[in-house]
Amino acid sequence: MVALAASALSLLLSGQAQARDDDDHVRRASGHRTRVAAMAAPPAYEQECGACHVAYPPGLLPAASWQRLLGHLDKHFGVDASLDAAATRQITAYVESQAGTSRRVREEPAQDRITRSAWFVRKHGEVSARTWSLPAVKSASNCSACHAQAQQGDFNEHDVRIPR
Repeated sequence: MVALAASALSLLLSGQAQARDDDDHVRRASGHRTRVAAMAAPPAYEQECGACHVAYPPGLLPAASWQRLLGHLDKHFGVDASLDAAATRQITAYVESQAGTSRRVREEPAQDRITRSAWFVRKHGEVSARTWSLPAVKSASNCSACHAQAQQGDFNEHDVRIPR
């Protein structure tokens, strides 16, 4: 009985590992591989983080940046975004398990801001200051202003629509 349970668990885990391998990266039309979350975001992440901004895909920052951000929620970019201990643990476990590990996101950007990371600056270098200040955009951190699928973690540059 124990051997049967161990075999079933092994098959289940290997199937999950394979699904994760298949889901960790998606090749976009641009030819770039974009890391997507293999694990569903906990409701607390979507609810708490998504209340003020896009619940950014954890793969956009390295784990060290997420640790600092979640360790100082009382001073989250000028706002007290404190959470109860259970929600903080749940969100921390999620973002750390899904944090960026690719070459482009290993760096820890200034102030742990996605918009200050080298890859973000490179990808958005052609965006003018006037565009960032449009009422529909407001700032570089408002991804969904131009990326209609940002809530789903899709930032394909071929689907960008800059508001007027």
